[in-house]
Amino acid sequence: MEADYQPKFSPSRNLLAHHDSDEPYPSLSDYHDYEPNLEFDDTELQHTAVDGELAEKLVEAGGLDYLESPVSDGTIEENFEEELVNAPTLAAGMDSLSYPFLDEDDPEDEEDFSDVSRYGIVDVVGDDTVGRKIIVVSACKLPSNKELDHTRLLRYLMYTLDKYVEQDYSLVYFHHGLTSKNKPPLSWLWQAYRAFDRKYKKNLKALYLVHPTNFIRVVWHLFRAVISAKFGRKVMYVNYLQELSQHLDLDQLCIPQAVIEHDERVAVRSNRSTVPRTSGATPSPASSPVQSRFITQQFGVSLQFIKDNHGGEVIPPIMRQCIEFLSQPDALETEGLFRRSANVTLVRELQAKVNQGENIDFHSDVHIAAVLLKTFLRELEEPLMTFDLYDEIAQFQVLPRDDRPKRVKVLILEKLPEDNYQILKYLVQFLSKVMDRCDLNKMTSSNLAVVFGPNLVWAQTGQLSLSNIGPINMFTDFVLTHHESIFII
Repeated sequence: MEADYQPKFSPSRNLLAHHDSDEPYPSLSDYHDYEPNLEFDDTELQHTAVDGELAEKLVEAGGLDYLESPVSDGTIEENFEEELVNAPTLAAGMDSLSYPFLDEDDPEDEEDFSDVSRYGIVDVVGDDTVGRKIIVVSACKLPSNKELDHTRLLRYLMYTLDKYVEQDYSLVYFHHGLTSKNKPPLSWLWQAYRAFDRKYKKNLKALYLVHPTNFIRVVWHLFRAVISAKFGRKVMYVNYLQELSQHLDLDQLCIPQAVIEHDERVAVRSNRSTVPRTSGATPSPASSPVQSRFITQQFGVSLQFIKDNHGGEVIPPIMRQCIEFLSQPDALETEGLFRRSANVTLVRELQAKVNQGENIDFHSDVHIAAVLLKTFLRELEEPLMTFDLYDEIAQFQVLPRDDRPKRVKVLILEKLPEDNYQILKYLVQFLSKVMDRCDLNKMTSSNLAVVFGPNLVWAQTGQLSLSNIGPINMFTDFVLTHHESIFII
């Protein structure tokens, strides 16, 4: 059973229905503000040929008609027709199959994207409320076109998404900061859409376009002839961070300071409240104000708190209940186990019942139990692997291969607190059963590492940088693969 959570509204559908109205395009709010002087101009569009495939599809769909009298907000965005006509021709055969990033036999022998990753354009910031990975793209971090190779950028985006597209994920795009100096050409956007084939779009559950301008509307109209209606329903326009907070935990996102300041300006102009944030830094759960707790609470507290209030039991009761339910043969053999999301309302209801000490029922839905298990680990005040071990784990990738078994054993057997060790052992022994049935559930050690790594290890700041996700996942994969030699029976 797959219970895909979809937001109650879908502005993109309204966009299609009202694109000829006076309103430039609907969004999550009743008012849309445009930021001038941020978009494209036509200075670079002089000597290139039209993309015949895109132009043909757009003409067939009447996609250029509206450009004769575009809605103008006074910016330099009105030259899109010229840009499209003069757009570079796509390189032949540019699709997702053209990007061999990873050697399956040697996961460390992968392409080096440090020249692109250093800008921080893309970040993976953990999971949303229903256990989906959140990938953040910030336009304001794009450097000048003179510094960045956009072909490399596309390869880097695909390299990043390749790690997560086999499970449900959400994508947040902060549009503020895109200027004529750092914008990619329109043909690059079309090339990117073609390169991201079905495997990338299938498990994308929500695409949040934050602070959209008229450029977004123009691009949407240009591409709607070739964008499926199903994909279009996943697109949501978000004019204010306050609106985004209704769907995602903003403290979990790495929001650039420039975006926060822009949101404040937009909110002031429209007399709306802003999200109270002073910087893009994310406070750690431990530093957040302590909220009132039930004595029976298990989500969002420490392992010690759970142990002290549940009869000294080391394995948290909700964790044991989830794992016992998921250990049934039918559950273990469920394809996409731990990769699918669940109904957000039901998940929150069950969390509330657990915290109040009530009995819960998974409604025979393995994905609900799987999401609850991941959510429990993710919402611990301190990660299972502890803050103290974060730096060592983040350096796992640079360790010589011969040293890894010994270093991991020392880390887990000697440095990890005893209760954490017992809980980790209990979890890994269960995940080994999942791996044993990977021919049916498709959850190999590497797939499980992608799912559980960020839920077992994170920095005390609460943020998880993209550069550290690789080593954390590799460490988790190593533990899962070598669990029989690591854990003391």
